[in-house]
Amino acid sequence: MNLLRAASTVSLLTLASRITGLVREQMVAAAFGASVMTDAFNVAFRIPNLLRRLFAEGAFSQAFVPLLAASRARDGDESTHALIDAVATVLLWAVVATSLLGVLGAPVLVWLMAQGLQKTGGFDAAVVMTRFMFPYIVFMSMVALSAGVLNTWKRFAVPAATPVLLNLSFILAAWLLVPRFGAWGIEPIYALAVGVMIGGVLQLALQVPALRRIGAMPRLRLGLGGLRAAWSHPGVHRVLKQMAPAILGVSVAQISLLINTQIATQIGAGAVSWLSYADRLMEFPTALLGVALGVVLLPQLSATQAQGDGERYAALLDWGLRLVLLLALPCAVALIVFPKALVAVLYHRGAFSAVDVQQTVTALMGYGAGLLGLVALKVLAPGFYAKQDIRTPVKVALFVLVLTQLLNLVFVPWFGHAGLALAIGCGALVNALLLLVGLHRRGSWRPAPGWLGFALKVVAGSALMGAGLAWAAQAFDWVALGSQELLRAGALAAVLGGAAIVYFGVLLVLGIRPAQFVRRG
Repeated sequence: MNLLRAASTVSLLTLASRITGLVREQMVAAAFGASVMTDAFNVAFRIPNLLRRLFAEGAFSQAFVPLLAASRARDGDESTHALIDAVATVLLWAVVATSLLGVLGAPVLVWLMAQGLQKTGGFDAAVVMTRFMFPYIVFMSMVALSAGVLNTWKRFAVPAATPVLLNLSFILAAWLLVPRFGAWGIEPIYALAVGVMIGGVLQLALQVPALRRIGAMPRLRLGLGGLRAAWSHPGVHRVLKQMAPAILGVSVAQISLLINTQIATQIGAGAVSWLSYADRLMEFPTALLGVALGVVLLPQLSATQAQGDGERYAALLDWGLRLVLLLALPCAVALIVFPKALVAVLYHRGAFSAVDVQQTVTALMGYGAGLLGLVALKVLAPGFYAKQDIRTPVKVALFVLVLTQLLNLVFVPWFGHAGLALAIGCGALVNALLLLVGLHRRGSWRPAPGWLGFALKVVAGSALMGAGLAWAAQAFDWVALGSQELLRAGALAAVLGGAAIVYFGVLLVLGIRPAQFVRRG
């Protein structure tokens, strides 16, 4: 398997997901702007997402995928299928029980995350939407399990394409249901919660044919006897043992998110939404680069670790880190020097005002400062997970949590909501640096020859590209051009296209070729 082609496939499908995600955010921004109701929705959607990252895509995947890949490499498919059946059964029971508790405890959860909504008037709406969307974690937990299985079988396309369905469901809800809810006397933003639930059902449904094709469709045991049988499988206990520190590690990030959301709601109406809109733009490069590399690398690293091939393990990490620098650094430069054009073209219409543009821009610049670290973590963390070492990333994450909150004390009084984004960015850089040093010290990553020269060439290309973008940021009034949508969009496309040509042109002149990154897995 060509790893670069696999990562490119995941990245392209993720691009489709992020494009539809931007369309969804544009529709929400135009319809609701940055308001109390958008704050309430973002808080409500964040709560099941928090638990999804805690139990599904986060801790569960970190524990399950390495064990699954190692089981398949050592024991073969039949034993691996039994592991999948047992884990799927226990997972389903756990997330259904969690969902029921979440529906009952929604007021407490909203208060813990966003007490400030009581002052702005969005608290009750957030509780209603939290209760409606909480079962979303059931669907997404099973989607995470399916994605782990498909990625282990090197079937990357379906898991990467799945998020598109959530965005399409969102878009249809905003287009069709929002006006109807208003006409029926129902709070219009509740339509988005309906879109979330429909999207969860569709995402899970897409996994079924793909799992059947590889003969790995989980056989769920819904009775208590089936649960006891699944619980007795030794693989379930191995997953749970690995999940314990993983949950702590993921909890650190989610605690940081909870604290930041609480602070944002205290700053005032709109702050949560400005951060959310900026986060959506920041997720573009994070998902396209970091997630794609992480998805491809984790099962490959796990299989390599099971085979005891340390040289190949180090080479895989080195390959991933070079791609991170090559692609994430210019993106970070663009977010820092060219943010207003991006925000204005994508969001500035309807209820999204010029003030909202500026407030989102400052948040985006804060995230951009740490983009390189945020993307690098998607490669560095699997370097530990594949060795079934989750404790080291957890220890680093705990340190970074404390550091981030100390930075909040400094940045928030000066920069407001943007200080929250800047603290996250700085924390991500520190996190990535500490993990990199840890991998190097234990010999898991050994830099291949030529790193310094490669880094200098990337920095040179990024600097020239950044100079061009800085000029374009000042040459046009991107907000005032809002009356000429097509002209503004065309200008943005031309500037970004020119920036890409400058960057990759400089790299070609300096001797960096795409063929250097082709790697078999």
